[in-house]
Amino acid sequence: MNGVLEPTNSPYAMAKLTSIELGRSLKQQYGHQIINLMPTNLYGPNDNFSKENSHVIPGLISRMYNSKMLNEKYFKIWGSGKPLREFLYVDDLSDAVNFIISNEIKEDLINIGSGEEISINDLAIKIKNLVGFSGELKFDNSKPDGNPRKLLDTKLINSFGWKSTTSLDDGLKHTYNWFIKNIKDLKNN
Repeated sequence: MNGVLEPTNSPYAMAKLTSIELGRSLKQQYGHQIINLMPTNLYGPNDNFSKENSHVIPGLISRMYNSKMLNEKYFKIWGSGKPLREFLYVDDLSDAVNFIISNEIKEDLINIGSGEEISINDLAIKIKNLVGFSGELKFDNSKPDGNPRKLLDTKLINSFGWKSTTSLDDGLKHTYNWFIKNIKDLKNN
């Protein structure tokens, strides 16, 4: 609470900050053990692959797959492609939760992330290659980039001995394979 919140993310950020403060108050007033986990951007099987309101990885996968199927020459992406993002495969988050419980870690706030960042441009290229889209990627600079950089400080969870194990390349492959296996069900929803 010592800086201005990024405008495109402020309601979400405020909700997170409120959760942290509520957890600390419940601990102080009633002695409850509350741990707020702050995961970075998650992705993986069973994600929301909607073209209209998904997060970046499932959105790029589903939209680029459709562009491939339609043999489109261009694929538009919001912003400049320069912002840096950190992603965590959903199974790694599950592993972190299990690790925290099994090791009886009592910290009230723990960031959970991969510790690696990638530009939206480089992510789009990875997904383009994975999907097999042969068109050109075009960035729409009239659309917002959002935060220029989102990378969590994961020193605390790493100091207890936990580290994510799924590389971005492997996680993207697992996610895309799940998407292909379930594409008919996704279109019916």
